Amino acid sequence: MTDKVDYYANPAEVPQGTLVELFFEAVDRLADKPAYGAPAGSGGRPMSYAHVEEQVRRGATALGKSGLGRGDKAAVLSENRVEWALADWSCLCAGVVSVPVYSTLPAAQVAYILRDSGASLVFASDAEQAVKAREAASGLGRPVEVVVFEAGAGAEAGAGTGSGSEADAESGKAADGFVAWEEFLARGDMGAGDAGAGDEAGDAAGDADAAFRSRALEATPDQVATMIYTSGTTGAPKGVMLTHQNVSSNVWASRQMLEVGEGDSTLSFLPLSHVFQRMVDYLCFSGGCTITHGAIDHVADDIKALRPTLVCSVPRLYEKVYQKVLDADGLKGKLVAWASGVAFQAARHRERGTALPAGLRWKHALADRLVFEKLRQGVGGRLRFFVSGGAALAPEINRFFLGAGITILEGYGLSETSPVTNVNTRERFRIGTVGRPVPGTELRIADDGEILVRGPQVMKGYHGLEEQTRQVVSEDGWFSTGDIGELSADGFLAITDRKKDLIKTSGGKYVAPQAIENLLKGNPYVDQAVVVGDGRKFVSVLVVPAVEKLAGWAGGRGAGGQGRAGTAAGAEASAGGTVGAEAAESALAALVADPRCQAFLEEEIFGALRDLARFETPKKIGLLHEPFTIENGVLTPTQKVKRRVVAERYAALVDEFYAPASVDRTVFVAGG
Repeated sequence: MTDKVDYYANPAEVPQGTLVELFFEAVDRLADKPAYGAPAGSGGRPMSYAHVEEQVRRGATALGKSGLGRGDKAAVLSENRVEWALADWSCLCAGVVSVPVYSTLPAAQVAYILRDSGASLVFASDAEQAVKAREAASGLGRPVEVVVFEAGAGAEAGAGTGSGSEADAESGKAADGFVAWEEFLARGDMGAGDAGAGDEAGDAAGDADAAFRSRALEATPDQVATMIYTSGTTGAPKGVMLTHQNVSSNVWASRQMLEVGEGDSTLSFLPLSHVFQRMVDYLCFSGGCTITHGAIDHVADDIKALRPTLVCSVPRLYEKVYQKVLDADGLKGKLVAWASGVAFQAARHRERGTALPAGLRWKHALADRLVFEKLRQGVGGRLRFFVSGGAALAPEINRFFLGAGITILEGYGLSETSPVTNVNTRERFRIGTVGRPVPGTELRIADDGEILVRGPQVMKGYHGLEEQTRQVVSEDGWFSTGDIGELSADGFLAITDRKKDLIKTSGGKYVAPQAIENLLKGNPYVDQAVVVGDGRKFVSVLVVPAVEKLAGWAGGRGAGGQGRAGTAAGAEASAGGTVGAEAAESALAALVADPRCQAFLEEEIFGALRDLARFETPKKIGLLHEPFTIENGVLTPTQKVKRRVVAERYAALVDEFYAPASVDRTVFVAGG
C-alpha cells in the first residue's frame, strides 16, 4: 500500500439514539410490510412489523411480570430463529440486558456466563438447549427460569426426568420447570379483568400499547443494551458491555455506507450470538429488508431457495464456494480454469475502474454464459452484494468473485466496537483492504503497527473488569484492537495480522501468518492452512488439502488408492452428516499417504508461496487428513481458527519439522 499515514478520520454528526427508538420508527413506518420471512421449506408465513410489535409488547410485559426490570439480565441460548429476535427486542423494550450465548457452548461455559452476568432467565431454543441451561444453572445457588422456544420442547426435556406428558407436548405447555414460549408470552396478555367489551376493550388495549411504548422509550443512549461474551481463547470470556448508543450509532453509520431498503431480503445465518450478524439484522430491520433466519449448515440450499439480495458471511463460505467451483475435472475443469483466468483479468480492470479491452470483453461474455451465470444462479440470482467480516478474505478469492459478477464488500470490526469500524462500498472499493472508516470513526496506527479506533461504537467496557477495560480503552477513548494494519492516505485500511498471532522466529524476524495462509487458500488444492513456528528457526505450514480436487488429480494417475479415494470423495460431495465426513477423512488419509500426492502438493504449495521473502517462506509442510471444524473444536462458532488448539493438537507433528533428522525432508503427514 502506497502513501501510508498513521491517522485518518471520517467526521460526522452521529445522532444520539436507542435501539428502542429504532424499533418503533421501523414499526410505524413499515407496519404491514414483512419484517421476518419464513425459513425455506417451513411452509410458514412472513411476520409483519405490526405483528412483531404485538409479540414484543407481550414479551416485554411478560419479562416484567416475571420479575425482571431495567438493568436485569436475560440470556438467549439458541440458534438463529425468529423467536431469538423477538426475545431480543422484548428485552430491549423492557430495559432488560440481553446476554447472547452460543448454542455450541458446553454447559460448563454456559454456567460461567450465567454466573458472571447474573442472568436470572434463559431463553432456550429447544429441549437440548433447555436441559443444558438447567444444568448450567444448577450450581448457581439462585433460581434461573428457562423459557423454551420450540413448542412441546419443555415437555420433551422433562420426559427424561419422569415428568411431563404427551398432553403437555401437544399443547406446548412446559414441564419440569421449563416454560413454553407461548405460555411465557401469555403472561404479557391483559387479564380478564383488564378490559370490558366493545369500545372499552379497544380503549384498554390502546392504553396498554401506549403504556408499553412509554415505558420502553425510557431507555437512554448510555444504558447498556446487551452484554456479549468474547470467545475466551486467551483466558476467561469477558462480557463486552454495549450501550444503546454504541449499537444504534453503528446501525446508522453502516446505513450510510451500505444500500439497504424495502426491496431487499437477506438470509441471517451467522450466529446471532455474535455482534456482526446481530447488528446487520438491526440494520436490515430498520431499513425494511426482510430477514429470514437459517443455519450455516444449510446455507447453500437456503440461498438458492430464498434468493436474497444481500448476505453477510465470514470468509469460510466464500472459500468453500470457490473451492467447489474449482473442483471440476476433465473438460469441465479446463473450462473452469480458463474462465477463472478471465475473471481475474476482468477483476483487475474493474478494480482500476477501466473498461475491459475488446478481446477480454468477448472472452468474458463467453465465460459468463458458460460459467459465471451458473455461479450467480447458485447464490440465488438476485444478489446485489455479499458482505464479508470476522476474518481476512483472501484477495484472489475476492477477485475471482468480482470478475464473475459477484461483489463481496469486505469490512472490519470487533465485538468491542459494536462491531463495524470499516467497510468497502460498491462506490469505493479496494480489494485487499477492509475499506474506509464508517462515519464518526477515527483510526490511528500505533508505533508498533497496532490499529487504534475511536468513535461512538467503542464499548462501555468489560463487565466487572475495570483494569482490563483500562488496558484496551485509553482515557481519551482510543480502543486498542490487537490487530496490525496499514492505512492509506485516502483512508483504506489493510489488516496484516493479529498482534498476538505474529510469529517471531528464533532469528528475530516477525512473520505475519494470515497473509501466507491467504495465499495458499487461493490454490485449488488447498482447503485450509495454518502457519506455525513461533520461536523456531523458520516457519512451517499445516495444510488440509481439498479432498475432491486432489482425488480428481489422483484419479488419472492411480494415486492415493484411487478406488477407495474416489468412492470416499464422491461420498463427501453427496452425503451430509457423519457418513460424509468420515468418508472424506478416509479419502484424504489415503491421498496424503501416497508419495505422488505428497510430491504434487509440495509443488503446488511452494509454487503459491514463491513470491514471499526468504525468511517468511515456510520450509516444511504438514499434511492433515482431518479438516478444521466447529465440531472438533478447532473453529470458533464464527469459523475462526483457534491457533492455540491447532498448536496443541499437532505439537508432535510440528516438533518433527525441527528435529535434526528432518533436514532433508519437506513433507510430513499427520499420524504418519
